[in-house]
Amino acid sequence: MVIGYVISEELINLTSLIPKITNRSDMVADLIESFLLTDKMEIIEPNYISGLQLAEFHSKDYVSTLENYSEDSEDEERLRKFGLEFDCPPFPKMFRTVCAIGGASITAADELGQGYYQVVINWFGGWHHGQPDKAEGFCYVNDCVLAIRQLRNYFARVLYIDLDLHHGNGVETAFYQTSAVLTYSVHKYESGFYPGGGGLESIGEGKGRGYSVNIPLRNGADDATLKRVIDETLDGVVERFKPEAIVCQCGADGVSGDPHQAFSYTPSGLSRAVSKVVSYNRPTLLLGGGGYNHPNVARTWTTITADLLQTDLSNEEIPDQKYFTEYGPGFEMKITASNIKNENDSSYLDFVINSVNSNFDLIK
Repeated sequence: MVIGYVISEELINLTSLIPKITNRSDMVADLIESFLLTDKMEIIEPNYISGLQLAEFHSKDYVSTLENYSEDSEDEERLRKFGLEFDCPPFPKMFRTVCAIGGASITAADELGQGYYQVVINWFGGWHHGQPDKAEGFCYVNDCVLAIRQLRNYFARVLYIDLDLHHGNGVETAFYQTSAVLTYSVHKYESGFYPGGGGLESIGEGKGRGYSVNIPLRNGADDATLKRVIDETLDGVVERFKPEAIVCQCGADGVSGDPHQAFSYTPSGLSRAVSKVVSYNRPTLLLGGGGYNHPNVARTWTTITADLLQTDLSNEEIPDQKYFTEYGPGFEMKITASNIKNENDSSYLDFVINSVNSNFDLIK
């Protein structure tokens, strides 16, 4: 299987400027390169999109605010109106970065739609919280939505799968009333935990009723938890929905060692989930997402990449490269699951799985 890999030096540099994940993109790209995995994929040069293309989903006023921002700007009220504060502070080259991220995921969608690849990877995308009229949750653009909209030019039905610690609220909201896109999200769900949605009762509205599938998990979910809920629900979704293409957001903030300390996934556990997604043999776009322990994010997305290329890195040490010292003290690819108490007991998982599966008759 030939895999397309969306990457460019400017895409790495721009996304490395994003506050909260400074230099994460460079670290991910460097680790993938240091294992010579880049040579086993076909490089796809990303295109950039314009403000007009951004405005096909995002509001014109929001896009204009991004485009006209300068570091000398004193219009704090306008910035605040569009969410450009706190978790999404404005930063240099913000508009260029947004156009690069959106362009990269749309480029990937076009490559899939035109039949050049079965799988395309864009680890620099996956910004699933972005709203039409504001930035939110570290996300200045919702490239997931832009990519899905682009795929819809080629495919009648698109399945969106979200493996991030946080609910994919921006994507779900965008397609909540349509049956052309089914959103499926596995995430932490508890009172006060961002973004607050994604309960079992959120199943879509109108024509979209039944086409939003949420799997809310409690604290401490591990690889076995993830495997069980996916194995016992995702096959049914695919069988009923019959997607023609898939977008999978592979956020790594549920991996052990993340500052959230909420889940205890390992890179191999998340990779097994992604491999199952790819096994459905649909044109598939893999995106990045959350993850704030940067070395572990790099380990995770490198592991997923390697496993798809049938290259086992589980027992490998970190090669000597630019960020080598960041991987101490063990300097290994393998991550041990944390000892967080798993509050997802069998009875709770039975309840969640049965609740999800009971709605499958709504999917036509």
